[in-house]
Amino acid sequence: MAPDDEAVAEVIALERALLTREVRSSAAALDELLDPEFTETGASGRLWTRAEILAGLPAGPPGPDRIADHAMAGRLLAADVVMLTFETDHEGRRARRVSLWRRSGGRWRVLYHQGTLVPPGPAS
Repeated sequence: MAPDDEAVAEVIALERALLTREVRSSAAALDELLDPEFTETGASGRLWTRAEILAGLPAGPPGPDRIADHAMAGRLLAADVVMLTFETDHEGRRARRVSLWRRSGGRWRVLYHQGTLVPPGPAS
């Protein structure tokens, strides 16, 4: 496997970990995976800070064991930056998503995440 492919595969595994209840309910696990400069633009359009995610996500309702993802693909944008694109389906809500991951101190952490709701209807 080429180094670019290895980086993308590692980041995909980390993103999928973020979609699990085990990680989403653990402030410590989230702290390890969220970059200090992390922000998120949620599917609702709301901007979330790292502090808000760390305080709110583990304290929220438990959620599913795993949020389903589809068509996850990654691309190395720079030596230490990977962009992932994928779709999720959670409680009947489909969203297109993008995550930017940055390697710092030898480990990958998500720097930015955005979700955009897909309107109901035929797949597009």
